[in-house]
Amino acid sequence: MATDPARARLATRLAFLAGGYGLAGWAPLVPFAKARLGIDEGVLGLLLLCLGVGSVLAMGLTGVLSARHGPRPIIVLSGLLMAAATPFLAVAATPLTLALALFAFGAGLGSLDVAMNIHAVEVEKGDDKPLMSGFHALFSIGGFAGAGMVTLLLSLGLSPLICALTSAAVVAGAVFLAWPRLMVSAPAEEGTPLFAVPRGIVLLLALLAAVTFLTEGAILDWSALLLTGAGLVPLSQGGVGYIVFALAMTTGRLVGDAVTARIGDFRTLFWGGIVALAGFGVLLLVPVPVLAISGFVLIGLGASNIVPVLFRLAGSQTAMPSALAVAAITTTGYAGILVGPAGVGAVAHVVGLPAAFWGLAALLALVPLFARVVTASGCEG
Repeated sequence: MATDPARARLATRLAFLAGGYGLAGWAPLVPFAKARLGIDEGVLGLLLLCLGVGSVLAMGLTGVLSARHGPRPIIVLSGLLMAAATPFLAVAATPLTLALALFAFGAGLGSLDVAMNIHAVEVEKGDDKPLMSGFHALFSIGGFAGAGMVTLLLSLGLSPLICALTSAAVVAGAVFLAWPRLMVSAPAEEGTPLFAVPRGIVLLLALLAAVTFLTEGAILDWSALLLTGAGLVPLSQGGVGYIVFALAMTTGRLVGDAVTARIGDFRTLFWGGIVALAGFGVLLLVPVPVLAISGFVLIGLGASNIVPVLFRLAGSQTAMPSALAVAAITTTGYAGILVGPAGVGAVAHVVGLPAAFWGLAALLALVPLFARVVTASGCEG
């Protein structure tokens, strides 16, 4: 492994930054892709499913490859794949070409997500304090920066292709900076399992992670259409919802370790879930643009530290080896952020996008509902 912990921490932050920036850079381009192809929400949802399928397939392979070779080469290759696929999202002229571009983009993103979380766990084990919230804060910072930059460039009249090329350059640059600083992991010992299906309390932790990531993924892919469809903002400013959501999530995660240390894991999960649910109520019930958009702030703040707490609980539970539990929750959780939005599109096609968002709120209610169960299982912080 790398001998310099500071360099390893920096590399992990760069990887999370690249992932967040690349993913969020796609959000403001979604309405343009929909308009360019002349498709409805149902077809768009099916296309987004291609992104999710590519991600899930890559995640399964990433677990095996990371166990055998360490996350370092996977982070580099997957980050570069995501960057290379990004421009094609802005120029695909048919549903088929967009589907292929989304599949490649999703494969790179899904593989990067798993590998960088495995790397983060290894880095945190070598430190004497919690780091996971801070790492995930960099993903949120990347999300805020990516959505903000692309929205700004679109508002200035630049083409979607130029915006996508700019996003790809940032992702590739962060990956190249991280490359020499990433830890070199020892190969797995003979007989060590390379994959494990979640079981026991880990299964519930994985479910809550999937629900939380599903919420984030839905806001990424559908918030612009929700706002523009309701006439709250013009088309060029559709990314503002995700921008304020990402900013609120960033703020929450930057102080997350200190907050959790003060109030405990149970209260962080319970009250975080309650605040996020209140945000959905404001977003969907208040017709005033500024107030409705403030609902994204509450959702971001409430959800910000749920996933970092779930990762910590996975590391302290005894139902299965902690490393395998973290890997399983990472895969399940990120499957939620990438596959779930396609389901939102299918629901929106039948009952409308606002009703689909009410469904998201109902799913997120599982977090405060089961907060006591997961923190009373011998892994309360």
